[in-house]
Amino acid sequence: MHNFTLLENIALALGAAFVGGLIFQRLKMPTIVGYLLAGVAIGPFTPGYTGDTQIISELAELGIIFLMFGVGLHFSFADLWKVRDIAIIGTLGQMVTMQLLGFALSWYWGWSPQAGVMLGLAISIASTIVMLRGFMDFGLLNTSHGKVAVGWRVMEDIATVLILLVIPNLSSSKVPADWRAVGTTLLAALGFMVFMLFAGKRFIPWLLLRVAHTRSRELFILAILAISLGIALVSSLLFGVSLALGAFLAGAVVSESPLSHRIASDLLPFREAFSILFFVSIGMLLDPHYLLDNIKPVLILTCLVVIGKFLVAGAWVLPFPRPARTALVVAAGSSQIGEFSFILGQTGLSLGLLDKNQYSLILAAALLSIVANPIMLRTINPLERILRKIKPVWRWLNRHGEAQAPVDASVSNHVVVVGYGRVGTHIVDVLGELKIPYLVIDFRIERIERLTNKGVPTLLGDTANSDILEHAALRRARLLVVTLPEEAATELTVAAARDIALQLPIIARAATRGGVKRLSDLGATLVIHPELEGGLQVIRHTLLHLGFPMQEVRRFAETVRKEHYDVLVKSHGEQKLLRELLDASELLDISWRKIPEACPLVGKTQAESLLRVHTGVNVVAIMRDGHMMLNPPMDTVYLAGDKLGLLATEEQVETLEQMYFSDLT
Repeated sequence: MHNFTLLENIALALGAAFVGGLIFQRLKMPTIVGYLLAGVAIGPFTPGYTGDTQIISELAELGIIFLMFGVGLHFSFADLWKVRDIAIIGTLGQMVTMQLLGFALSWYWGWSPQAGVMLGLAISIASTIVMLRGFMDFGLLNTSHGKVAVGWRVMEDIATVLILLVIPNLSSSKVPADWRAVGTTLLAALGFMVFMLFAGKRFIPWLLLRVAHTRSRELFILAILAISLGIALVSSLLFGVSLALGAFLAGAVVSESPLSHRIASDLLPFREAFSILFFVSIGMLLDPHYLLDNIKPVLILTCLVVIGKFLVAGAWVLPFPRPARTALVVAAGSSQIGEFSFILGQTGLSLGLLDKNQYSLILAAALLSIVANPIMLRTINPLERILRKIKPVWRWLNRHGEAQAPVDASVSNHVVVVGYGRVGTHIVDVLGELKIPYLVIDFRIERIERLTNKGVPTLLGDTANSDILEHAALRRARLLVVTLPEEAATELTVAAARDIALQLPIIARAATRGGVKRLSDLGATLVIHPELEGGLQVIRHTLLHLGFPMQEVRRFAETVRKEHYDVLVKSHGEQKLLRELLDASELLDISWRKIPEACPLVGKTQAESLLRVHTGVNVVAIMRDGHMMLNPPMDTVYLAGDKLGLLATEEQVETLEQMYFSDLT
């Protein structure tokens, strides 16, 4: 008899998350809310089938590791160093301020001083995974605002490590604090970060390159999983660093590898599946009955977290030389609490610093703040517009520099290019030469940085896994070109774009012949298969060299594309075109003849020459001094050196040559 406990919980959690996410996506609300409520539905506090909270929570740890590893791939140590001033001072200032506010609220409620300290610590630390998921959905990781927010969260994670080391000294036991152990753990954590910065930065990219040379995708994926999970686990067990911070450092080290883009692509399915389980596991912790019975204190604490942290975090950004929009983005990303607050609460509960009701209050406020966070992210642009109208206030808030205008408000009648690889780069170069406005979307931050520095409108994000396309102004665009190498990502992008803009022309790149058909069914206007397109061009040039008319060859090529590259000539449309092509080549041909100096046609008009009457040929074009005249009028005078484009049979051309050119050769 097999034990299906693990499989049952995975299937239950993912199935419930799918239903919840789908419902809220249809309601035009963040899917995160659906995942959270799915967790409530399968949690131990609601009737029906109950999932195993412990198993799903452990699986959710994988989601945190994979997500933070992916963030590290796109956030280098150099980026963290650039925002060190605001990340260190701003983070510590915000945490101390929230600690004081939390302690004051606990004193008002009559809690013990130890419980007040724990409450303040719990509400001072935001959830990194919640912020990152929201930033991806709203296209906020692009520009320096997102980098500051990520640096802010990294410093909070480091501070959390230190807090967890000190918390046991707050307990009522008479055992003296072992500050030597605290110092040793701190030095070990710093030693781990230094080791990763210098030794890991050289060894791990080298190792991945060697694995890539084996040409085994299975080994390469195994290497990625082993590195991300292994470093996160070792950092936690041996050095006292959190799993999230360890995974982030591992990703930052791996980003030095030239294969980082492939690593991000291979890691994507694991990241998405397990990060969803994280939100389900949070929902499973909520007791709806407690929420209803204690609605007043829950709402008070939630308002302190959502509104209070928004104001406090934004205020701590303002002293630094950053645009006002940076303060709004950091504030919105900070207006929630999550996984580290749960860890702090559980630690306080186990040490007797918090009772069960106090811990439940923190848990309920955390869940509500996560639900409210997408709403706070939506308020950034409206709030910025309101503040801009109050000119004295905005002038002071934005005294350090102008915030970059949102992309969707700065471009129109443009081409949206998804993917800035080899194909995307070439397309962008051509559009730039033609002075056609364009917008580039890519999930690799180093590419986006290069374009942003050139003043090119960009968005950083994964079009297959977020609402980033909502910010690309597709309804005002001229064209969408999807150049992604991954066919599954291309299909999701095309489907999302078609839902947003029904009439938008879409050109997509397919990797397989089956993908050509699927992309067409999803709404792509034209699907290009690079390999089969190369074969079609060979066929096209072959037919042209064999003398088949150009217009008919072009019609044939377009039909093959519309028939999804059916190169075996099985489709009815292609067979019909081939028959028409053969008929056209047998009946008509366009021949070119140059008029010599002494030709009898020189000086005569078309009407006077009576070429059609005498020979049967039709002059459909005249090439004169490098210029083409199509269907020249009857009063056109023939000149020496003109090249005549003749639509005629072979016999008719021979008659023309005998009558007008035979005595001149």
